[in-house]
Amino acid sequence: MVAGQPPGLSREAGNLAPGVRGIRTRLLQRRLRELKFDPGSPDGDFGTKTAMAVWAFQALNGLARDGVVTPELEQRIHAAGPQPMLRPDLGPTHSEVDLDRQVLLVFEGGALELVTHVSTGSGRPYCENGHCGDAVTPTGDYRYQRRIPGWRTSPLGKLFNPIYFTGGIAVHGAPSVPGYPASHGCVRIPMHIAGYFPDLVANGEPISVFRAGPAPAG
Repeated sequence: MVAGQPPGLSREAGNLAPGVRGIRTRLLQRRLRELKFDPGSPDGDFGTKTAMAVWAFQALNGLARDGVVTPELEQRIHAAGPQPMLRPDLGPTHSEVDLDRQVLLVFEGGALELVTHVSTGSGRPYCENGHCGDAVTPTGDYRYQRRIPGWRTSPLGKLFNPIYFTGGIAVHGAPSVPGYPASHGCVRIPMHIAGYFPDLVANGEPISVFRAGPAPAG
């Protein structure tokens, strides 16, 4: 063991990806947390939470969202600065949902508090349990209106800690947050983030849903 090396962790070779474990992964997780992504505990295990944090970083930077961290991407993440507001016109405290990049950003007092991967409306028509419609997340400027702690069972499924911002559309936790739009219209966020998300935003705060277009590649 190298002096100062954490017990049970060694330095990985090649790409970092789900299933990998080691020192580089732990350092990557720490850096993602510093950038306000949430890869879970910086334990050196590259799991689903870390992959979704990498998806968000890749999406914001115009990269293919595959969750694989090449040495080049690893270097880029370590050298990255804070993510700027996409909608500074909303004021210093607000949330942004970019449908094109499938990310949600939370700002408080001008400071970035969270960047997370999301899954929004699939855009497909649906009919479930007698409820029919189009799975669309509406664009526009809204405000958080009401919240329900814990699980809520709706006609279209279960929502964890939903915070509604227009009609029946909410930001909420879900066990499935795939790397593509898949919801009935709500903004799904990972469960480990949904547990504390209600503490990040207050009723009455602005939330904007928009299409910023794909980020410049590179």
